[in-house]
Amino acid sequence: MTVLVQTESSFRERGPVMGFLRRLFLGKPLGAAGAIIFAIFLFCGLFADLLAPYGYNQVDPVNRLKPPSLAFPFGTDNLGRDVLSRVLYGAQLSVIIGFCGAALATVVSVFVGVLSGYLGGKFDIVVQRLVDAWMSFPDLVILIVVVSVLGPGMWQVIVVLGFLYGIGGSRIIRGAVISVRENTYVHAAQSIGAPMARVLIFHVLPNVMPTVIVLFTMRVGAVILVEAGLSFLGLGIPPPAPSWGGMLTGSGRTFMYLAPWLALAPGICLTLVVYGINMFGDALRDLLDPRLRGGRH
Repeated sequence: MTVLVQTESSFRERGPVMGFLRRLFLGKPLGAAGAIIFAIFLFCGLFADLLAPYGYNQVDPVNRLKPPSLAFPFGTDNLGRDVLSRVLYGAQLSVIIGFCGAALATVVSVFVGVLSGYLGGKFDIVVQRLVDAWMSFPDLVILIVVVSVLGPGMWQVIVVLGFLYGIGGSRIIRGAVISVRENTYVHAAQSIGAPMARVLIFHVLPNVMPTVIVLFTMRVGAVILVEAGLSFLGLGIPPPAPSWGGMLTGSGRTFMYLAPWLALAPGICLTLVVYGINMFGDALRDLLDPRLRGGRH
């Protein structure tokens, strides 16, 4: 018993980060595995220029459609380009699009959800009816129409996905703000005449931040998956940029039976990344929400 108490106190002394990691790895093994996958994916995306053995568009007709080997671990495509290098550069694109799109979506969700949930009344009714109207349209139809008008490209995809998921996600933030604004400390700040901006920044936002963090994490995986779908339809990142969805719809679909590694490599990477991010986000939700931690906490 003494050893257990000392171990528990030592983790507390090391700070909240060590305590969070301990609860993550001991209590949420799937979430910890997702966090490791997410970290590996993030590392590969950030350092793709150093990790990739070849350029993503380096053509070598002599080595076209080579199966996986020591020289080409993921094989080569129909133009002789190294699939491993293209997958790594595709991870770099996914990092940029996933994080920027999720960040924009989170900002939009926080702005709309906080104002709507805190002000309430007629303003909340009007905003929520507009959100209902926006959510009534199928996501794929909105994406295809807007991207067709703006044209394919990385920043067009980021803006479209940011606003698409941001407006829909404002419902989650609004619900958290409504529960927070009824607390005593919010009423105390209002009673002493604190400005609305101060109440929102110092009293409301810090208490909905766990919800914001989880929403951001879940949006990263969703943005990456939808961007891959748009690239598969030819509306995402234009070639020769090595988007995972573009790799699936180009040579991956054409030479699927002759060289299955062209479709398997980006498909498996996309599946692992989205699965890891979703598992990590689910574990974050359980760890950051005090109602889901269990009685002993």
